[in-house]
Amino acid sequence: MDDEDISRFSAALRGPVIRADDAGYDDARRLYNAMIDKRPRLIARCADAADVMTAVAFGRDKGLPIAIRGGGHNGAGLGSVDDGLVIDLSAMKGIRVDPRNRTVRVGPGCTTGEVDHATHAFGQAVPFGIISTTGVAGLTLSGGHGYLARQYGLAIDNLIEADVVLADGRFVIAGEDDNADLLWALRGGGGNFGVVTSFLFRTHPADRLYGGPIIFDLSDAETVMRWYRDFLQTASDAFYIFLGLQTVPPSAPFPPEHWGKRMCVLLVSHNGDGAEAAVNAVRAALPTPLIDWAGPIAYPVLQTLFDALCPPGLQWYWKGDFVKSLPDAAIAAHIAHAAQAPSALSLMHLYPIDGAVHAKAQGDTAWGVRDATWSMVIAGVDPDPARAAALRDWARAYWAAVHPFDLEGAYPNFMMDDEGEGRIKASYGANYPHLAALKAKFDPTNLFHVNQNIRPAA
Repeated sequence: MDDEDISRFSAALRGPVIRADDAGYDDARRLYNAMIDKRPRLIARCADAADVMTAVAFGRDKGLPIAIRGGGHNGAGLGSVDDGLVIDLSAMKGIRVDPRNRTVRVGPGCTTGEVDHATHAFGQAVPFGIISTTGVAGLTLSGGHGYLARQYGLAIDNLIEADVVLADGRFVIAGEDDNADLLWALRGGGGNFGVVTSFLFRTHPADRLYGGPIIFDLSDAETVMRWYRDFLQTASDAFYIFLGLQTVPPSAPFPPEHWGKRMCVLLVSHNGDGAEAAVNAVRAALPTPLIDWAGPIAYPVLQTLFDALCPPGLQWYWKGDFVKSLPDAAIAAHIAHAAQAPSALSLMHLYPIDGAVHAKAQGDTAWGVRDATWSMVIAGVDPDPARAAALRDWARAYWAAVHPFDLEGAYPNFMMDDEGEGRIKASYGANYPHLAALKAKFDPTNLFHVNQNIRPAA
């Protein structure tokens, strides 16, 4: 590949092609997780599906490793690749809400917050994650769980159709009646099967909820966690609570007298009748909190509560697991390691994936675990690059202590790039052989391998 090849490629696109010696290169290549630094040879900032088709063909024909970047939120840095081609979809931000059919069509560069803004005008939402800056594409393709999961299922459970550019350059539509096997694979199989250039989602009622954080001192964590594991078994699907072990940030709006305290937080969200009464019952059952900010809240606002704590450019190292039960010994291990968190931003979260998530059978989608109760993430986070080793060591030690109580696999979006093939296979469980066979059908040369990779079956 020479300069003439690149010039022809650039001329064939509506969007720009950014090279290493261009003025905007460092900004264009910068990743959400600053612990990871990659230097792609070319960044193709695509304007439409035609650009994506051209870029896939160019990268394939020139033998370049290809990475796909949507919203750019990938914690493992898999939206970029050294000395290869980044197909950057961040400019493809079209959103069209159909209130009559309760659907929304979304471009692959959109963030969940941008979609929330569009659907909220109609009192609707798609079940996405908990941070509004997260990209729709990466979140959805690996499953997508958040505040509405217990009520409406995962993001993939609400994915109706997708436009896809395959490894051979073809543009296809994956839907229930056309390329249904490809749609099955996209519903949890990550970016392994092609480049999605448009998503069609089903929307659901989610306007004004009752939610927010209720924060307890870490000394109350054992009581809160024991209550929490029992409560979920009988809670209404409209009532979602995730549990966190972390530190009160030393900044506004948190009261100065609590700055730096280790905490156990319940982030409550109720999207149904009797919401305030249901949360009041929780309050009555638990110790007096340090902070209680739960109240009426618009769904898009709830989605932004963590944004300020998670800006781009921090150091991140995370480990995940699917969790089915939370015995007392596991609770003790969690509290002991959370108490040793290396920074104010480091955390452990347990996100519920029961309720409506369990309504689907194991083989209905590529998502590998339909009987887990939680998706757990342990994240070492800090702005200082000098703290990177400490973040990794803490997260790994914490995970090693609690993993014996957990299932073997994890949510692929909570895995770094050092997990190994065994962990990926465990994360998909009995669905993995079918995924490998579909990989051989749609991407037999494993062109799309910069991801939590599913290898083509032999």
